[in-house]
Amino acid sequence: MTQARPDIDAVAVDREGLPSWLDPVVRAVDAVRPEQLSRFLPPPAGGRPSAVLILLGAGGDGEGPELLLMERAASLRSHAGQPSFPGGALDPEDGDPEGEGPLRAALREAWEETGLDPSGVQVFGVLPRLYIPVSGFVVTPVLGWWRTPSPVCAVDPAETARVFTVPVADLTDPANRATVTHPSGFQGPAFLVEGALVWGFTAGLIDRILHHTGWERPWDRAKTVPLG
Repeated sequence: MTQARPDIDAVAVDREGLPSWLDPVVRAVDAVRPEQLSRFLPPPAGGRPSAVLILLGAGGDGEGPELLLMERAASLRSHAGQPSFPGGALDPEDGDPEGEGPLRAALREAWEETGLDPSGVQVFGVLPRLYIPVSGFVVTPVLGWWRTPSPVCAVDPAETARVFTVPVADLTDPANRATVTHPSGFQGPAFLVEGALVWGFTAGLIDRILHHTGWERPWDRAKTVPLG
């Protein structure tokens, strides 16, 4: 039986009661400029509105904050096998792309892809919109605190291979960091965590968040991992 769509119509940015460990993230959200996150910014017109959910939880194993990620199915035509944030294009029912539409889309997509219960997520910030030239997506990164964790899994194996969490401590560990190199000439930050190579848009955004929150630790940018 198909699960009923959760009620996310009333979602809004709310910073009441956030844990103190999120303070650096809140400060970064308020201060960061689009060009400090990516060199690819939305064009004056065009592009497909979309959103991703950057969900941070306290972690239940004593290892500190953790981040929710998913790995796309290997059979997909686009970004096959690539780890990413939950997210996707806005649907008409999500509402205004210039208003709360991206917030609803980020939570809806997370629910559709991971089974996440949106009622346990407190949206506390929105980063500037960024652009993915290869897909034409104009992406709004939505930040959430996983106030009440819920079970997550790969809801549709045809779309998602697995869903997993990564301790922020693992993302900041210099041993888990590298620079990926693509035959096309692309180079960018990468993370080798939880048996996955996180690269591309997702890794670039994680890299910038770690930098602007002050969580980043010095790492060897000459350490490279080839792609393709």
